[in-house]
Amino acid sequence: MDKRLGVIGYGNMATGILNAIVKSEVLSIDEIAVCEIEPRARSRAEQAGFHVAPGLSQLCRSCDLILLAVKPNMVASVLKEAGPALERKALMSIAAGVSSQKLKEFGGTYFLRVLRIMPNYPAMLGVGTMVLCSDTDFTQEERAAAEQLMGAVGHVEWIEERHMDAVTGLSGSGPAFVAMFIEALADGGVMEGLSRSQAMNLAMQTVMGTAKLLQEEGSLHPGELKDRVCSPGGTAIEGVKALEAGQFRHTVMNAVIAAGEKSKRLI
Repeated sequence: MDKRLGVIGYGNMATGILNAIVKSEVLSIDEIAVCEIEPRARSRAEQAGFHVAPGLSQLCRSCDLILLAVKPNMVASVLKEAGPALERKALMSIAAGVSSQKLKEFGGTYFLRVLRIMPNYPAMLGVGTMVLCSDTDFTQEERAAAEQLMGAVGHVEWIEERHMDAVTGLSGSGPAFVAMFIEALADGGVMEGLSRSQAMNLAMQTVMGTAKLLQEEGSLHPGELKDRVCSPGGTAIEGVKALEAGQFRHTVMNAVIAAGEKSKRLI
């Protein structure tokens, strides 16, 4: 890829994304620069071998694509500080809840082109879900470059920005919900006499295997898979009845909705 990438922020998510990009050889480590003000994170970036820019202006001016990887409450101050260095730059933002309109407003009078991206935590291992806004003013070449970069980190999905808060609630927040479900499965196994390690291994493998099966069998609806597992008068249907009594699906749906609504209120 004939682009130089500048990354603002070197927290956990940026670290995972950059590790996956370098590992995939989409970009070499020499084609990536980082700007980070927090001393420990800055040191980690240096130790990883990345060029660490002395300031935001230097980073933005020297790079073709900029990845904004700071917390939502820091976005306005960072873009204001970058100022004229952002003029006509292509900015990719992974800040939850910060719309393209807000990003441009925070850029002030300087014209920048924006692409919002919502990663999720499995991106740390290169198996993330990377959702990109299709209504972007990136050029076709920049869109292709962004897709190539994010494709190194996981599955890429393009959506309209109006759905971004829903994505934040589902795939952005979803790993926390799945982790809770795995923990609960394991707890149930422990209650039934399994060791903690056995229960955790079985719970994780069950979730991974089920997801893989649904992915491979593209036309298989989750409800149909549930029906296949539930034999008449059997054990699984007894467990399904217990989940329904606890309003399992209703609770999970509300969790996604609550996370999405919170995303709307972040900025």
